[in-house]
Amino acid sequence: MTTALTLTALPYACDPLNYFARLRHRPSAVLLDSGRPHAKGRFDIMASDPLAVLSVSASGETEISADTHPHLAAPPEALLGRSFALQQWLLDQLALPALESELPFLGGLIGFWSYDLGRAQQGVASRHSPVSALPQARVGLFDWSLTLDHERQQAWLVATAARRDEVLAWLRKAQRQEAPFRLTAPFAAEMTAKDYAQRFDAVKRYINAGDCYQINLAQRFSASFSGDSWQAYQRLRKATPTPFSGYLAWEKQAILSVSPERFIGCRDGHVEARPIKGTRPRGKTPQEDDALARALLMSPKDRAENVMIVDLLRNDLGRVCRPGSIHVPALCALESYPNVHHLVSVVRGELTPEATPLTLMAAAFPGGSITGAPKIRAMQIIDELEPCQRSAYCGSLGYIDRRGQMDTSIAIRTLIADGDRLHVWGGGGLVADSEASEEYAETYAKIRHLIGALE
Repeated sequence: MTTALTLTALPYACDPLNYFARLRHRPSAVLLDSGRPHAKGRFDIMASDPLAVLSVSASGETEISADTHPHLAAPPEALLGRSFALQQWLLDQLALPALESELPFLGGLIGFWSYDLGRAQQGVASRHSPVSALPQARVGLFDWSLTLDHERQQAWLVATAARRDEVLAWLRKAQRQEAPFRLTAPFAAEMTAKDYAQRFDAVKRYINAGDCYQINLAQRFSASFSGDSWQAYQRLRKATPTPFSGYLAWEKQAILSVSPERFIGCRDGHVEARPIKGTRPRGKTPQEDDALARALLMSPKDRAENVMIVDLLRNDLGRVCRPGSIHVPALCALESYPNVHHLVSVVRGELTPEATPLTLMAAAFPGGSITGAPKIRAMQIIDELEPCQRSAYCGSLGYIDRRGQMDTSIAIRTLIADGDRLHVWGGGGLVADSEASEEYAETYAKIRHLIGALE
Protein backbone atom coordinates (compact mmCIF):
# COMPACT_ATOMS: atom_id res chain seq x y z
CA MET A 1 0.00 0.00 0.00
CA THR A 2 1.23 3.53 -0.76
CA THR A 3 0.24 6.92 0.55
CA ALA A 4 0.13 10.27 -1.25
CA LEU A 5 2.67 12.75 0.06
CA THR A 6 3.28 16.33 -0.97
CA LEU A 7 6.59 18.19 -1.12
CA THR A 8 6.13 21.81 -0.05
CA ALA A 9 9.06 24.20 -0.46
CA LEU A 10 9.72 26.44 2.53
CA PRO A 11 12.21 29.32 2.96
CA TYR A 12 15.72 27.91 3.37
CA ALA A 13 17.53 28.45 6.68
CA CYS A 14 21.24 27.92 7.26
CA ASP A 15 20.48 26.32 10.63
CA PRO A 16 17.34 24.63 12.00
CA LEU A 17 16.89 26.53 15.26
CA ASN A 18 14.16 28.96 14.24
CA TYR A 19 12.06 26.28 12.55
CA PHE A 20 12.38 23.83 15.41
CA ALA A 21 11.72 26.47 18.07
CA ARG A 22 8.17 26.70 16.65
CA LEU A 23 7.67 22.94 16.80
CA ARG A 24 9.44 21.86 19.95
CA HIS A 25 6.41 22.21 22.24
CA ARG A 26 4.46 19.83 20.05
CA PRO A 27 4.15 16.24 21.37
CA SER A 28 7.34 14.17 20.99
CA ALA A 29 9.11 16.84 18.92
CA VAL A 30 12.53 15.73 17.70
CA LEU A 31 15.43 17.43 15.91
CA LEU A 32 18.24 15.59 14.14
CA ASP A 33 20.77 18.38 13.69
CA SER A 34 23.73 18.50 11.28
CA GLY A 35 25.39 21.37 13.16
CA ARG A 36 25.21 23.89 10.31
CA PRO A 37 26.41 26.43 9.50
CA HIS A 38 29.63 25.46 11.32
CA ALA A 39 29.71 21.64 11.00
CA LYS A 40 29.71 19.71 7.72
CA GLY A 41 26.47 17.72 7.82
CA ARG A 42 24.02 17.99 4.92
CA PHE A 43 20.52 17.41 6.32
CA ASP A 44 18.55 18.60 9.35
CA ILE A 45 15.38 16.59 10.03
CA MET A 46 12.63 17.58 12.44
CA ALA A 47 9.16 16.25 13.23
CA SER A 48 6.53 16.04 15.96
CA ASP A 49 3.10 14.55 16.71
CA PRO A 50 3.92 10.93 15.81
CA LEU A 51 1.21 8.47 14.91
CA ALA A 52 2.52 6.16 17.62
CA VAL A 53 5.37 5.93 20.13
CA LEU A 54 7.23 2.76 21.06
CA SER A 55 8.88 3.01 24.47
CA VAL A 56 11.05 0.48 26.30
CA SER A 57 10.92 1.30 30.01
CA ALA A 58 13.95 1.44 32.28
CA SER A 59 12.99 -2.05 33.49
CA GLY A 60 12.76 -3.39 29.92
CA GLU A 61 8.99 -3.44 29.35
CA THR A 62 7.84 -2.38 25.88
CA GLU A 63 4.74 -0.24 25.33
CA ILE A 64 3.23 1.18 22.14
CA SER A 65 0.97 4.22 22.56
CA ALA A 66 -1.05 5.37 19.57
CA ASP A 67 -3.24 8.26 20.68
CA THR A 68 -3.20 9.82 17.20
CA HIS A 69 -3.40 6.49 15.36
CA PRO A 70 -6.52 4.89 16.89
CA HIS A 71 -6.78 2.23 14.17
CA LEU A 72 -3.33 0.79 14.85
CA ALA A 73 -3.65 -2.96 15.38
CA ALA A 74 -2.11 -4.76 18.35
CA PRO A 75 1.28 -6.31 17.53
CA PRO A 76 1.53 -10.12 17.28
CA GLU A 77 2.18 -11.80 20.62
CA ALA A 78 5.27 -13.49 19.16
CA LEU A 79 6.97 -10.08 18.95
CA LEU A 80 6.36 -9.04 22.55
CA GLY A 81 9.64 -8.50 24.38
CA ARG A 82 11.60 -8.29 21.10
CA SER A 83 12.32 -4.59 20.83
CA PHE A 84 13.87 -4.40 17.36
CA ALA A 85 11.31 -6.80 15.86
CA LEU A 86 8.52 -4.67 17.34
CA GLN A 87 10.08 -1.57 15.81
CA GLN A 88 10.11 -3.27 12.41
CA TRP A 89 6.45 -4.20 12.86
CA LEU A 90 5.61 -0.59 13.76
CA LEU A 91 7.54 0.74 10.77
CA ASP A 92 5.64 -1.66 8.50
CA GLN A 93 2.34 -0.08 9.60
CA LEU A 94 3.27 3.06 7.66
CA ALA A 95 2.47 2.84 3.97
CA LEU A 96 5.23 3.37 1.42
CA PRO A 97 5.23 6.86 -0.11
CA ALA A 98 3.98 7.33 -3.67
CA LEU A 99 6.81 9.82 -4.17
CA GLU A 100 10.30 9.77 -5.63
CA SER A 101 12.73 11.94 -3.69
CA GLU A 102 16.41 12.08 -2.73
CA LEU A 103 15.47 13.38 0.71
CA PRO A 104 16.67 10.95 3.39
CA PHE A 105 13.40 10.77 5.37
CA LEU A 106 9.88 10.49 3.97
CA GLY A 107 8.32 9.14 7.15
CA GLY A 108 9.25 6.32 9.51
CA LEU A 109 10.92 5.99 12.91
CA ILE A 110 12.89 8.71 14.71
CA GLY A 111 14.13 8.44 18.27
CA PHE A 112 16.86 7.13 20.54
CA TRP A 113 18.14 3.75 21.63
CA SER A 114 20.10 3.65 24.89
CA TYR A 115 23.29 1.79 25.63
CA ASP A 116 21.37 -0.20 28.24
CA LEU A 117 18.91 -1.42 25.60
CA GLY A 118 21.89 -2.77 23.67
CA ARG A 119 23.41 -4.28 26.79
CA ALA A 120 20.16 -6.08 27.58
CA GLN A 121 19.75 -7.20 23.94
CA GLN A 122 23.24 -8.69 24.08
CA GLY A 123 22.30 -10.66 27.19
CA VAL A 124 24.55 -8.71 29.59
CA ALA A 125 22.81 -8.23 32.94
CA SER A 126 23.45 -5.12 35.04
CA ARG A 127 24.18 -5.01 38.75
CA HIS A 128 23.04 -1.36 38.87
CA SER A 129 19.62 0.23 39.11
CA PRO A 130 18.70 2.56 36.21
CA VAL A 131 20.45 5.91 36.48
CA SER A 132 17.24 7.80 35.74
CA ALA A 133 13.63 7.36 34.74
CA LEU A 134 14.51 7.71 31.07
CA PRO A 135 13.34 4.74 29.01
CA GLN A 136 15.80 2.37 27.37
CA ALA A 137 14.42 3.48 24.01
CA ARG A 138 11.81 5.90 22.73
CA VAL A 139 10.94 5.81 19.03
CA GLY A 140 8.13 7.67 17.27
CA LEU A 141 6.37 6.66 14.05
CA PHE A 142 6.20 9.90 12.04
CA ASP A 143 4.20 10.44 8.86
CA TRP A 144 5.68 13.90 8.16
CA SER A 145 8.97 15.77 8.45
CA LEU A 146 10.61 19.10 7.75
CA THR A 147 14.05 18.72 6.17
CA LEU A 148 16.75 21.30 5.47
CA ASP A 149 19.14 20.34 2.64
CA HIS A 150 22.24 22.46 3.18
CA GLU A 151 24.02 21.22 0.08
CA ARG A 152 21.24 22.50 -2.19
CA GLN A 153 20.10 25.24 0.20
CA GLN A 154 16.50 24.04 0.19
CA ALA A 155 13.85 23.40 2.84
CA TRP A 156 11.08 20.85 2.32
CA LEU A 157 7.96 19.91 4.23
CA VAL A 158 7.05 16.28 3.45
CA ALA A 159 3.49 15.45 4.47
CA THR A 160 0.03 14.43 3.37
CA ALA A 161 -2.16 17.35 2.37
CA ALA A 162 -3.99 17.31 5.71
CA ARG A 163 -0.75 17.14 7.74
CA ARG A 164 0.82 19.88 5.64
CA ASP A 165 -1.88 22.35 6.60
CA GLU A 166 -1.50 21.43 10.29
CA VAL A 167 2.27 21.89 10.25
CA LEU A 168 2.11 25.18 8.39
CA ALA A 169 -0.29 26.44 11.08
CA TRP A 170 2.14 25.37 13.80
CA LEU A 171 4.99 27.18 12.05
CA ARG A 172 2.99 30.42 11.96
CA LYS A 173 2.49 30.49 15.73
CA ALA A 174 4.65 32.75 17.86
CA GLN A 175 7.46 31.14 19.81
CA ARG A 176 6.76 30.54 23.48
CA GLN A 177 9.10 32.06 26.03
CA GLU A 178 10.37 29.76 28.76
CA ALA A 179 12.22 30.29 32.02
CA PRO A 180 15.94 30.90 31.38
CA PHE A 181 18.21 27.90 31.77
CA ARG A 182 20.72 27.96 34.60
CA LEU A 183 22.62 25.47 36.70
CA THR A 184 21.54 25.53 40.33
CA ALA A 185 24.57 23.48 41.42
CA PRO A 186 27.84 22.84 39.58
CA PHE A 187 28.67 19.57 37.84
CA ALA A 188 30.30 17.03 40.14
CA ALA A 189 32.23 13.94 39.09
CA GLU A 190 31.09 10.54 40.26
CA MET A 191 34.68 9.28 40.62
CA THR A 192 37.74 10.76 42.25
CA ALA A 193 41.11 10.34 40.61
CA LYS A 194 41.77 7.50 43.08
CA ASP A 195 38.47 5.79 42.19
CA TYR A 196 39.32 6.00 38.50
CA ALA A 197 42.84 4.66 39.05
CA GLN A 198 41.49 1.60 40.87
CA ARG A 199 39.15 0.83 37.97
CA PHE A 200 41.93 1.53 35.49
CA ASP A 201 44.14 -1.02 37.26
CA ALA A 202 41.32 -3.58 37.11
CA VAL A 203 41.03 -3.04 33.35
CA LYS A 204 44.79 -3.56 32.98
CA ARG A 205 44.52 -6.84 34.88
CA TYR A 206 41.75 -8.02 32.56
CA ILE A 207 43.80 -7.07 29.50
CA ASN A 208 46.93 -8.80 30.81
CA ALA A 209 44.88 -11.91 31.61
CA GLY A 210 43.58 -12.05 28.04
CA ASP A 211 39.93 -11.29 28.88
CA CYS A 212 39.87 -8.34 26.49
CA TYR A 213 41.99 -6.16 24.23
CA GLN A 214 40.33 -2.84 24.90
CA ILE A 215 37.76 -1.45 27.36
CA ASN A 216 35.93 1.84 27.07
CA LEU A 217 35.79 3.20 30.62
CA ALA A 218 33.62 6.25 31.40
CA GLN A 219 32.57 8.34 34.36
CA ARG A 220 29.45 10.43 34.97
CA PHE A 221 29.18 14.11 35.95
CA SER A 222 25.91 15.46 37.36
CA ALA A 223 24.39 18.84 38.20
CA SER A 224 21.01 20.32 39.08
CA PHE A 225 19.34 22.94 36.91
CA SER A 226 16.25 25.01 36.38
CA GLY A 227 14.66 26.45 33.28
CA ASP A 228 14.52 25.34 29.68
CA SER A 229 16.61 22.43 28.39
CA TRP A 230 16.18 23.75 24.82
CA GLN A 231 18.18 26.81 25.84
CA ALA A 232 20.84 24.49 27.23
CA TYR A 233 20.98 22.61 23.91
CA GLN A 234 21.46 25.85 22.01
CA ARG A 235 24.43 26.70 24.24
CA LEU A 236 25.96 23.27 23.66
CA ARG A 237 25.43 23.49 19.92
CA LYS A 238 27.09 26.91 19.77
CA ALA A 239 30.08 25.70 21.79
CA THR A 240 30.64 22.51 19.78
CA PRO A 241 28.75 22.17 16.47
CA THR A 242 28.88 18.58 15.23
CA PRO A 243 27.24 16.69 12.33
CA PHE A 244 25.34 14.10 14.40
CA SER A 245 23.64 16.29 16.99
CA GLY A 246 20.08 15.98 18.21
CA TYR A 247 17.47 17.17 20.69
CA LEU A 248 14.50 15.13 21.95
CA ALA A 249 12.23 16.21 24.79
CA TRP A 250 9.06 14.84 26.34
CA GLU A 251 7.37 15.50 29.68
CA LYS A 252 10.24 16.38 32.10
CA GLN A 253 12.95 14.51 30.23
CA ALA A 254 15.25 15.38 27.35
CA ILE A 255 18.32 14.21 25.44
CA LEU A 256 20.83 16.85 24.33
CA SER A 257 23.46 15.38 22.02
CA VAL A 258 26.33 17.03 20.15
CA SER A 259 27.97 13.89 18.80
CA PRO A 260 30.61 13.91 16.06
CA GLU A 261 30.28 10.17 15.39
CA ARG A 262 28.12 8.18 13.01
CA PHE A 263 27.14 4.72 14.24
CA ILE A 264 25.65 3.18 11.08
CA GLY A 265 24.13 4.70 7.98
CA CYS A 266 22.28 2.70 5.34
CA ARG A 267 21.07 3.87 1.93
CA ASP A 268 19.82 1.58 -0.85
CA GLY A 269 21.39 -1.39 0.91
CA HIS A 270 24.83 0.24 1.20
CA VAL A 271 26.06 0.38 4.80
CA GLU A 272 28.61 2.71 6.39
CA ALA A 273 30.02 2.95 9.92
CA ARG A 274 32.47 5.67 11.00
CA PRO A 275 34.11 4.67 14.30
CA ILE A 276 36.11 7.28 16.22
CA LYS A 277 39.08 6.22 18.33
CA GLY A 278 41.91 8.58 19.18
CA THR A 279 41.49 12.13 20.49
CA ARG A 280 43.64 15.22 21.04
CA PRO A 281 42.57 18.74 22.08
CA ARG A 282 42.87 21.61 19.62
CA GLY A 283 45.92 23.82 20.11
CA LYS A 284 45.91 27.44 21.21
CA THR A 285 48.06 28.47 18.24
CA PRO A 286 48.24 27.12 14.66
CA GLN A 287 51.65 25.64 15.40
CA GLU A 288 50.49 23.91 18.58
CA ASP A 289 47.33 22.70 16.83
CA ASP A 290 49.34 21.20 13.96
CA ALA A 291 51.72 19.49 16.39
CA LEU A 292 48.81 17.92 18.31
CA ALA A 293 47.22 16.68 15.08
CA ARG A 294 50.50 15.16 13.87
CA ALA A 295 51.08 13.52 17.27
CA LEU A 296 47.65 11.88 17.06
CA LEU A 297 48.27 10.62 13.53
CA MET A 298 51.63 9.14 14.57
CA SER A 299 50.46 7.62 17.88
CA PRO A 300 50.81 3.79 17.85
CA LYS A 301 48.44 3.51 20.83
CA ASP A 302 45.63 5.50 19.23
CA ARG A 303 45.99 3.73 15.90
CA ALA A 304 45.90 0.35 17.68
CA GLU A 305 42.66 1.35 19.45
CA ASN A 306 41.10 2.40 16.17
CA VAL A 307 42.13 -0.72 14.26
CA MET A 308 40.74 -2.99 17.01
CA ILE A 309 37.32 -1.35 16.71
CA VAL A 310 37.43 -1.49 12.92
CA ASP A 311 37.95 -5.27 13.18
CA LEU A 312 35.06 -5.53 15.66
CA LEU A 313 32.75 -3.59 13.32
CA ARG A 314 33.78 -5.69 10.33
CA ASN A 315 32.64 -8.71 12.32
CA ASP A 316 29.36 -7.07 13.45
CA LEU A 317 28.44 -5.91 9.95
CA GLY A 318 29.44 -9.28 8.54
CA ARG A 319 26.45 -10.87 10.25
CA VAL A 320 24.00 -9.14 7.90
CA CYS A 321 26.14 -7.98 4.95
CA ARG A 322 26.86 -9.81 1.71
CA PRO A 323 30.05 -11.93 1.97
CA GLY A 324 33.01 -10.14 0.46
CA SER A 325 31.31 -6.71 0.46
CA ILE A 326 32.87 -5.34 3.65
CA HIS A 327 35.83 -3.02 3.10
CA VAL A 328 37.63 -0.13 4.80
CA PRO A 329 38.11 2.83 2.44
CA ALA A 330 39.59 5.03 5.20
CA LEU A 331 41.66 3.88 8.18
CA CYS A 332 42.69 6.24 10.99
CA ALA A 333 42.04 9.45 9.04
CA LEU A 334 42.27 12.79 10.85
CA GLU A 335 39.07 14.79 11.39
CA SER A 336 39.17 18.10 13.25
CA TYR A 337 36.32 19.70 15.21
CA PRO A 338 36.17 23.02 17.10
CA ASN A 339 37.46 21.47 20.33
CA VAL A 340 39.23 18.22 19.41
CA HIS A 341 41.05 16.23 16.73
CA HIS A 342 39.85 12.64 16.14
CA LEU A 343 41.06 9.56 14.28
CA VAL A 344 38.14 8.28 12.21
CA SER A 345 37.86 5.15 10.09
CA VAL A 346 35.19 4.17 7.55
CA VAL A 347 33.79 0.64 7.27
CA ARG A 348 31.39 -0.19 4.42
CA GLY A 349 29.39 -3.15 3.23
CA GLU A 350 26.22 -4.22 1.38
CA LEU A 351 23.18 -5.72 3.11
CA THR A 352 22.01 -9.19 2.15
CA PRO A 353 18.61 -9.20 0.38
CA GLU A 354 16.78 -10.48 3.46
CA ALA A 355 18.33 -7.97 5.89
CA THR A 356 16.78 -4.64 6.90
CA PRO A 357 18.28 -1.57 8.58
CA LEU A 358 16.73 -2.73 11.87
CA THR A 359 18.27 -6.20 11.65
CA LEU A 360 21.57 -4.47 10.88
CA MET A 361 21.19 -2.25 13.92
CA ALA A 362 20.27 -5.16 16.17
CA ALA A 363 23.36 -7.07 14.99
CA ALA A 364 25.78 -4.24 15.71
CA PHE A 365 24.21 -2.36 18.64
CA PRO A 366 25.67 -0.85 20.75
CA GLY A 367 28.59 0.42 18.71
CA GLY A 368 31.95 -1.22 19.29
CA SER A 369 33.78 2.10 19.56
CA ILE A 370 32.15 2.68 22.97
CA THR A 371 32.37 -0.85 24.37
CA GLY A 372 35.75 -2.37 23.58
CA ALA A 373 36.74 -5.75 22.26
CA PRO A 374 35.59 -8.45 22.39
CA LYS A 375 32.23 -6.73 22.78
CA ILE A 376 30.31 -9.00 25.17
CA ARG A 377 33.18 -9.41 27.61
CA ALA A 378 33.93 -5.69 27.42
CA MET A 379 30.31 -4.86 28.31
CA GLN A 380 30.42 -7.23 31.29
CA ILE A 381 33.57 -5.52 32.57
CA ILE A 382 32.08 -2.05 31.98
CA ASP A 383 29.07 -2.94 34.12
CA GLU A 384 31.33 -4.34 36.83
CA LEU A 385 33.60 -1.29 37.01
CA GLU A 386 31.45 1.73 36.18
CA PRO A 387 29.36 2.85 39.18
CA CYS A 388 26.10 3.38 37.24
CA GLN A 389 24.24 2.48 34.07
CA ARG A 390 24.94 4.59 30.98
CA SER A 391 21.36 5.34 29.92
CA ALA A 392 21.29 7.21 26.57
CA TYR A 393 25.05 7.85 26.70
CA CYS A 394 26.82 5.61 24.16
CA GLY A 395 23.48 4.62 22.66
CA SER A 396 22.22 6.12 19.39
CA LEU A 397 19.97 8.82 17.97
CA GLY A 398 18.65 8.65 14.45
CA TYR A 399 15.99 7.76 11.91
CA ILE A 400 14.85 4.72 9.95
CA ASP A 401 12.89 5.69 6.85
CA ARG A 402 10.04 3.49 5.60
CA ARG A 403 11.90 3.00 2.28
CA GLY A 404 14.78 1.31 4.10
CA GLN A 405 17.15 4.26 4.64
CA MET A 406 18.78 4.78 8.03
CA ASP A 407 21.27 7.04 9.76
CA THR A 408 22.25 6.87 13.43
CA SER A 409 24.81 8.44 15.72
CA ILE A 410 26.91 7.20 18.60
CA ALA A 411 25.55 9.26 21.51
CA ILE A 412 28.83 10.55 22.90
CA ARG A 413 29.07 14.21 24.04
CA THR A 414 25.50 13.65 25.17
CA LEU A 415 23.56 14.89 28.20
CA ILE A 416 20.30 13.65 29.64
CA ALA A 417 17.88 15.87 31.52
CA ASP A 418 15.66 14.07 34.03
CA GLY A 419 13.47 16.35 36.11
CA ASP A 420 15.86 18.95 37.53
CA ARG A 421 19.03 16.86 37.05
CA LEU A 422 21.53 16.89 34.20
CA HIS A 423 23.98 14.03 33.57
CA VAL A 424 26.92 13.89 31.18
CA TRP A 425 29.59 11.21 30.71
CA GLY A 426 33.20 11.32 29.58
CA GLY A 427 35.23 8.26 28.71
CA GLY A 428 37.88 6.68 26.54
CA GLY A 429 39.30 3.42 25.30
CA LEU A 430 41.92 1.69 27.47
CA VAL A 431 44.51 -0.65 25.97
CA ALA A 432 47.64 -2.35 27.28
CA ASP A 433 49.89 0.72 27.08
CA SER A 434 47.39 3.29 28.39
CA GLU A 435 48.43 5.56 31.27
CA ALA A 436 45.95 6.19 34.11
CA SER A 437 46.65 9.91 34.56
CA GLU A 438 46.33 10.59 30.82
CA GLU A 439 43.09 8.64 30.49
CA TYR A 440 41.56 10.29 33.56
CA ALA A 441 42.41 13.70 32.13
CA GLU A 442 40.82 12.69 28.82
CA THR A 443 37.47 11.99 30.50
CA TYR A 444 37.46 15.66 31.52
CA ALA A 445 38.85 16.96 28.22
CA LYS A 446 36.00 15.44 26.24
CA ILE A 447 33.25 17.14 28.22
CA ARG A 448 34.94 20.26 29.65
CA HIS A 449 33.67 22.48 26.84
CA LEU A 450 30.13 21.14 27.32
CA ILE A 451 30.15 21.90 31.03
CA GLY A 452 31.73 25.27 30.35
CA ALA A 453 28.96 26.19 27.90
CA LEU A 454 26.31 25.49 30.54
CA GLU A 455 28.12 27.22 33.40
